[in-house]
Amino acid sequence: MKEKEQNIVESLVRKVRNTLLAGLLALPVVQAAAQVQTPVIARDAALEKKVEKTLQKMTLDEKIGQMLELNFDIMGSYGPDGTWQLNEQVLDTCLSKWKVGSILNAPATRAHTIDEWQKWIGLIQQKSMKYLGIPDIYGLDHNHGVTYTQGGTLFPQPINLAASFNTELARTGAEITAYESRAGNCPWVYNPVTDLGRDPRWSRIWESFGEDAIVNARMAEAEIKGYQGDDPNHLGRYNVAACIKHYFGYGAPFSGKDRTPAYISPQMLREKYFEPFKAAFQAGALTLMVNSGSINGQPVHASYEYLTKWVKEDLGWDGMIVTDWADINNLYTRERVAKDKKDAIRLAINAGVDMSMDPYSVEFCILLKQLVQEGKVSQARIDDAVRRILRVKYRLGLFDQPNTGGKGYEKFGSAEHAEKALRAAEEAEVLLKNEGALLPLAKGKRILLTGPNANQMRCLNGGWSYTWQGSKAEDLAEQYNTIYEAFCQKFGADNVVLEQGVTYNENGQYWQENAPQTDKAVQAAAQCDVIVACIGENSYCETPGNLSDLWLSENQRNLVKALAKTGKPLILVLNEGRPRLITDIEPLAKAVVHIFLPGNYGADALANLMAGDANFSAKMPYTYPREINSLANYDYKVSEEVGTMAGAYNYDAKVSLLWPFGYGLSYTTFQYSNLRVDRSQFTAADMLTVQVDVKNTGSRAGKEPVLLYTSDLVASLTPDNKRLRDFTKVELQPGETKTVTFSLPAKSMAFVGADGRWTLEEGDFLVRVGGLQAPVECTATKIWDEPNI
Repeated sequence: MKEKEQNIVESLVRKVRNTLLAGLLALPVVQAAAQVQTPVIARDAALEKKVEKTLQKMTLDEKIGQMLELNFDIMGSYGPDGTWQLNEQVLDTCLSKWKVGSILNAPATRAHTIDEWQKWIGLIQQKSMKYLGIPDIYGLDHNHGVTYTQGGTLFPQPINLAASFNTELARTGAEITAYESRAGNCPWVYNPVTDLGRDPRWSRIWESFGEDAIVNARMAEAEIKGYQGDDPNHLGRYNVAACIKHYFGYGAPFSGKDRTPAYISPQMLREKYFEPFKAAFQAGALTLMVNSGSINGQPVHASYEYLTKWVKEDLGWDGMIVTDWADINNLYTRERVAKDKKDAIRLAINAGVDMSMDPYSVEFCILLKQLVQEGKVSQARIDDAVRRILRVKYRLGLFDQPNTGGKGYEKFGSAEHAEKALRAAEEAEVLLKNEGALLPLAKGKRILLTGPNANQMRCLNGGWSYTWQGSKAEDLAEQYNTIYEAFCQKFGADNVVLEQGVTYNENGQYWQENAPQTDKAVQAAAQCDVIVACIGENSYCETPGNLSDLWLSENQRNLVKALAKTGKPLILVLNEGRPRLITDIEPLAKAVVHIFLPGNYGADALANLMAGDANFSAKMPYTYPREINSLANYDYKVSEEVGTMAGAYNYDAKVSLLWPFGYGLSYTTFQYSNLRVDRSQFTAADMLTVQVDVKNTGSRAGKEPVLLYTSDLVASLTPDNKRLRDFTKVELQPGETKTVTFSLPAKSMAFVGADGRWTLEEGDFLVRVGGLQAPVECTATKIWDEPNI
């Protein structure tokens, strides 16, 4: 408790910046100051009364049990045929003796039937209510649809939704995922991922909404509304609790390897990495999962500053914080900030962790009880954690209705849901190159489909698809079309030739390939009019997806080079979770389409788009690099592009890239004009209205993402080249013009200064939309003392 009090006092001292006054402050004053923060989720008095009434009845053992989340796998065993069977005696022990408050995961991390989920979770709830009078909260990684439920709907991965720049697609997908999760009796999903994907080496780029903070924030807001509905205090039977993750800075490992340390400036941490999480809290997210790694040497699971100060106090957020998989253990086994598990539990709980995902052991309960008895974790901290856990369960309505599913869930896996997934995929695949209008493909052309991604569902779905790694699950996706199957249906089987040339070794690591058969593909090309090379990556997830070479595999690049020599028009279809370097083969292609990881209906969407039955409308959600030593983001500092310096030294630090953030082509063309801002001068309290006219100047209907940027031309800290401030998407018929209007808060153009305070400085700015720009001027400097503005 002493450590917690000291952290609170130090934080307040920094905030008031008055050492004389700070020396007089007492702990009760600090606690009162924290309580006056307006909650980001409005309090419901009746619900809070229920929480307190339940809390007052609970013993210490029952409270600590609520703080533990166990892996369902340990409650059963595998028979000779490999089938997992639940051991009810073990389940009884976990609930009756250890009072466990949450269970997670799928046995064998493989999708099960909806009937199995209803049976298993129903039994868990029955026993939990019998022994505790408190329902369990079951959690699953349903990250792009119902990952772990057979026959459900899988949507494009989050990186695809970001490319669509259409938040309605994110909300709709989340609504359907929530519906189908509750059909299987699961009330809690570990999504959305709110990490910025700014380093292409990172193995979880595809789980993010890309490199920009605003895109991540808007997509997360949309998904939270889709998962939880519009009232976070009263979720319905078709809603689930969202869990934003992985708070925060998780997507910026210095080494590029998953779960390794991040080193992020305080300014960037607050401005960019915190922004999507702040937006998610304000949108009503009920739970939060913590970054497994460290930031600037501070493991986030042990950071009172990040977990309690930034989130619970500064924002008044009353939700629940859960660890990631066994991450309290990592405080002593990997991070070495604790001497043993008991010490690690002390650090994490006092930092603000409410629930430990301690998947294989109940030792957490024993050690935490000892810590309370020894006075190293206060009873007040235990009560605060359990209050937050109970609050989520009451908000979900689990006390009144512990189980869902059955009647009323007839749309599970329906054609209606499939249609929504297909339309999402069509808006989420990017046309990057189209020389000579090669696309859409002319009817009657004979097509060679080649490359390792041409005839496999695994690589279309990516990780978190029926299994953790997305591997060994082809039998669960047989009803859906591979690219080859979709092309046969669209263009006619007689017009499509499959000769892959390179294939993946499904018994090896995700990156391993079988011996190439390039000659067969070259020979097949002789009988075809156009070549479609489907290249990229096989599925992977988390740490197993780490890599040491960002270049696309040599086998695949050699296949493309050999096929290019045939002289036949070549189209590259990129099917990958992160941008692999293809600088040596991109010039050989007449057209390039990036489909990312579009899900079960991604191949059908690709066929529709390449046939011209649908129009491309997506844009890049991240910067596609040209070289390994030129990894950059669109919002780079202006000093990163210095050009060529004359004299003895030749500095050339120009930003080099293949395709920029926000880039994407269509079968039609759009013209931007008449950019205007309702005021040429502003102060921090102002709201600027920005308008621009967008016209479809082509011959086809199309959708266009409209992106609003600003640039601070001179600042006390080196400014970013530009920053995205807002976006929308418009649909236009040929010849149609629409006026797009943005409301731009002046304070959104502030930055975090050298002293850690939000600052908007007087001076010149540019407002940018679609290649146009308008100058505006801030006439007065404003500096905020508040941590969030």
